[in-house]
Amino acid sequence: MAESYQYLKEFIGLGLATEGQLLVPRQIYDNIVEEVGKALIPRSEAALYFGPAQIPGSSIDVDLETVNIMDVRVIAEGAEIWLDQPEFSSTNLRPTKYGAAVRITREMLEDGKWNLLDYSLRILGKRFAENENSLVITALDGAANTVSGGAAVTVPNITRAMQYLEDSDYKPTSFVVGPEVLKDLRDTDLFTDFSRSGNNEMLTRGFLGNIFGMNVMLTSANAGMTSTSAYVFDREHGYMMAEKRTITIENFDLPSYDMSAAAVTQRITVAALRTSSIAKITST
Repeated sequence: MAESYQYLKEFIGLGLATEGQLLVPRQIYDNIVEEVGKALIPRSEAALYFGPAQIPGSSIDVDLETVNIMDVRVIAEGAEIWLDQPEFSSTNLRPTKYGAAVRITREMLEDGKWNLLDYSLRILGKRFAENENSLVITALDGAANTVSGGAAVTVPNITRAMQYLEDSDYKPTSFVVGPEVLKDLRDTDLFTDFSRSGNNEMLTRGFLGNIFGMNVMLTSANAGMTSTSAYVFDREHGYMMAEKRTITIENFDLPSYDMSAAAVTQRITVAALRTSSIAKITST
């Protein structure tokens, strides 16, 4: 008995980082700590959205009236009235298929602390949303005009982007910014000096929700957005989205592998509607 006590005493006194760990009870937290959700552009910003019921075939055509066509002219007495007519163009939206599959062994489902298949599908749902956000950013990259800023986005950069839209008779309604551009806005006295704006939203909330009448939306750099870029666009004319198949989950089993599985797919595309209604701001 004395020998056992001496052995235990020596073990605890070894000075190791793990000394005594077998004698101390440990609790494992039952819930997994999930990753943070990313800032994404809401679907409500799309000028047009076509769902599965609106796309009878594999694609849909969107007809656009050509702007600033047909003129009123002076006609001399007795002369033939000048003939003119409207013009139109068409854009075809063909949804692309995106997908991912998950396979989980039956042992993992039986022995796991949580349903790993269900949890994997929840993570995939986030990835699909981020992929959709990347498609929107790609469409906004088709902007007809770009404002090239310096090391930081300035107020003149923002107002110049707004002017590009107004030159084409569009209304700047939305302002999508990356994290570094948001920092530039926070560093701008015009937006932090509450005595000018009559409120202290920037100081209390961290950023202004409305700048020059535009809805400001931070978009995550991990969802297709370049941190140093920003976009000004008209919500009524900016971009359109066609979704032939919403996010669809199909569960199936693989008996020969003793696995449960699921396939997640979506058919979607995003395209600029009128590029003149979008202006991009870049910084270094």
